[in-house]
Amino acid sequence: VHLPDHSAYANKNNTRSELFSGTRTHSSDRTMDLGLAEDHFSRPMGSFVASDIEQLKLAIEECKKLILELPEHSERQKDTVVKLIHLRLKLQELKDPEEDEPNLRILLEHRFSKEKSKSVKQTCDKCSTIIWGLIQTWYTCTGCYYRCHSKCMNMITKPCVRSKVSHQSEYELSICPEIGLDRQDYRCAECRTPISLRGVPSEARQCDYTGQYYCSTCHWNDTAIVPARVIHNWEFEPRKVCRSSMRYLALMIPRPVLKLKEINPLLFNFVEELVEIRKLRQDILLMKPYFITCKEAMEARLLLQLQDRQHFVENDDMYSLQDLIDISSGRLSCSLTEIHTTFAKHIKLDCERCQAKGFVCELCKEGDILFPFDSHTSVCHECSAVFHRDCYYDNSTTCPRCARMTERKQDDDVKDA
Repeated sequence: VHLPDHSAYANKNNTRSELFSGTRTHSSDRTMDLGLAEDHFSRPMGSFVASDIEQLKLAIEECKKLILELPEHSERQKDTVVKLIHLRLKLQELKDPEEDEPNLRILLEHRFSKEKSKSVKQTCDKCSTIIWGLIQTWYTCTGCYYRCHSKCMNMITKPCVRSKVSHQSEYELSICPEIGLDRQDYRCAECRTPISLRGVPSEARQCDYTGQYYCSTCHWNDTAIVPARVIHNWEFEPRKVCRSSMRYLALMIPRPVLKLKEINPLLFNFVEELVEIRKLRQDILLMKPYFITCKEAMEARLLLQLQDRQHFVENDDMYSLQDLIDISSGRLSCSLTEIHTTFAKHIKLDCERCQAKGFVCELCKEGDILFPFDSHTSVCHECSAVFHRDCYYDNSTTCPRCARMTERKQDDDVKDA
């Protein structure tokens, strides 16, 4: 893009007359001299009519006036609108000339990567204005997806949210813990801009996650599901949150940091789906030893079916916010039931090696081979032997396997003595 030739026109009046020659009279038959057929992005130096930023601003104002004068929806009005867009792009280009920018910049733990997209419309998180990718250089943080103009980077004061996720992986578990605008000294909780509930000088917007108030630059009325409301009220309606809370919640949503039986154990009494999911997870943990000692299961990589929820093969009491969202919608129940069926089929039907690791009820010595994840069985907490549930609870004596192990240990002690 070439800068205009300043010697072509002496002053703004000359520019105005050349740009809009005849635009006030004979509107029915005149030829609009707005350069509508011109390509301002490929013309040689000195050919652009407006010679500097002030003249471009004047041309834009004249163009806006002309649009109001022309008949609505007419072709000439549409062409003038296109011309207005070109003039504004040219003005933006002159304000932000192309420079050689580094592809990667590190600032306040952000890792900013230079974007190559020219067509995607984005908004700068710093100045809240549109990023014109066609003519502006912009960056995105690879950690928290903070977007900003290149010219705004030196004004950034917000550290990368991902660092907070890495160092402090926990939620605020109080519902909208408001402290009051007066306790914030009537300033934005993040950038300290003066705010008030009346909107003067800036509107105070409350974040439902932190309970604090923010200015319109730090709070765009984005919405997100708030963990505290889910855990205490089983409520999934998105609430308005500030920009930093929105990013933090987005990064935290897959992390299993919620121990429901400690935070709110009564939730299992009111949400049947949670009880169902807990039972499926307990069964999967009982199946895991079969798979890690089975060559066929390792080759088939059965456990990788849960790679998106790795914590399901590690424990049965930690949940992520995404887990709870999927439980509420019913998606998790369907997918986990299908995986449970696949796992059980491998152990009980498809693999002879896994079948050989089944149990026979030593109390009744009848029936089929038992597995600890069967719904009609009970497992000894001491030796992990498996019995029919009815047999186990009807038996008033100790577990036969535990009795044998105790007797064997006593015999060994006698021999050693």
